[in-house]
Amino acid sequence: MNTRNLFLGIDCGTQGTKVLVLDSHTGQVLGLGAAPHVLIQAENGRREQDTEQWLHALQDATRQALAQAGVSGQQIQGIGVSGQQHGLVLLDKHGEVLRPAKLWCDTESTPENRQLLHWLGGEAGSLERLGLVIAPGYTVSKLLWTKIHHPQVFGQIAHILLPHDYLNYWLTGRCCTEFGDASGTGYFNVRTRQWDLDLLRHIDAEGRLERALPELIGSEQPVGTLRPEVARMLGLNPGAVVSSGGGDNMLGAIGTGNIEPGIITMSLGSSGTVYAFDPQPQVSPDAAVASFCSSSGGWLPLICTLNLTNVTGAVRDLFELGLDAFNQLAGQAPIGAEGVSLLPFLNGERVPALPDARGSIQGLTLTNMTRANLCRAAMEGTTFGLRYGLDLLRRNGVQSHTIRLVGGGSKSPLWRQMVADIMDTPVVCTEQSEAAALGAAIQAAWCVAGGEQTLAELCQRCVRLAPATQTSPDVRNVAAYEQAYNRYRQQVAALTE
Repeated sequence: MNTRNLFLGIDCGTQGTKVLVLDSHTGQVLGLGAAPHVLIQAENGRREQDTEQWLHALQDATRQALAQAGVSGQQIQGIGVSGQQHGLVLLDKHGEVLRPAKLWCDTESTPENRQLLHWLGGEAGSLERLGLVIAPGYTVSKLLWTKIHHPQVFGQIAHILLPHDYLNYWLTGRCCTEFGDASGTGYFNVRTRQWDLDLLRHIDAEGRLERALPELIGSEQPVGTLRPEVARMLGLNPGAVVSSGGGDNMLGAIGTGNIEPGIITMSLGSSGTVYAFDPQPQVSPDAAVASFCSSSGGWLPLICTLNLTNVTGAVRDLFELGLDAFNQLAGQAPIGAEGVSLLPFLNGERVPALPDARGSIQGLTLTNMTRANLCRAAMEGTTFGLRYGLDLLRRNGVQSHTIRLVGGGSKSPLWRQMVADIMDTPVVCTEQSEAAALGAAIQAAWCVAGGEQTLAELCQRCVRLAPATQTSPDVRNVAAYEQAYNRYRQQVAALTE
């Protein structure tokens, strides 16, 4: 086997770390590994993680992936890291982590976000200045929150990193970030691809935050090679090149071949995301659309909902159902769940912008209050949130000829049909459901190729669609869902009033 072809893709998500081994010559994934993370959470919206967990999970998952692939770590030529966006990792001058990482789904800094949004001149001011509207999940409000609630920690900040930046730092010893993940900080201008230093000086006039920023590098650039002690610990080739990496959505785009207009990637994970590729920074006037940079040289108009399989998982736990039993019950209920609606805002919500919202079940009667209807209502309610987001993208000129579906929910044939019908668009899954890890490995191969292979050539070879999952909209279902979706829109409108 030609050792030049083996690459490691790492995806550090909310629920766990996934690692895969890719042969970029054949386009085959040879091995997969996974290890879980746990959340530190509280009723006030706190969602944090201990970064030490990420390092242990990365080591476990790497060992599993190499063992399953049956290859030596010494054969790995490059490594790409995908990480959950927006998370805040603070290091002191010795490179030590100062406190648990505040995550994308954390809404504890909502008051601080409001303060910063007011300073920016509201949504219109934020759009004009940054190219997007800052939301509570973004990194910037977490910095102000830290200053207010943990001044001692704030005083020791020497490096501000995102989750994938932190893992790159651990692997190589270098602090840097790339444009895609930087887009989600809220102190980065997505049009000019530069930090907004004045915004950081507004938070801290002494310039500490400005000095703590990582260096910005292009998506195709390497961060460096592995630190010798890390190479020994992981059993990897010390000459392996670590690519720039990126946010999970940016690398999920590469891992689904979403690097040209016309393709929509939709992720049914613990959160829901919908995104497309744009060669130009078309900044949307809709506050809910994030016009992030991509990790493939363009832009990635995106919407994110905070509630998806975390909601269906909560309903499963409530009824003590396995996955198959849940899907079977949901499939027994009719479209619209006999009038039962579940507004799935268990985590607050980003799209639509309802950070303080709570979940609710509506339309219950003595006859329709069944487990089947509640299971179906959970699936429909979360999918309607994605439809709301897709409508926003379409309204902003995004083309959607086909939806490439990834994430845990995409494994359900019932959910695939539901997405096709609600979006009125053909759906297909990629063969490799760990799209962000695959995208990270492909990006590493692109980085090592140094211009010998284009990203498009690598995606063509390594991203494979699963024909058996091809799902077309059913005309009758499309009409029935439209009624249920309108009911959802009215219920959400009542909340926002």
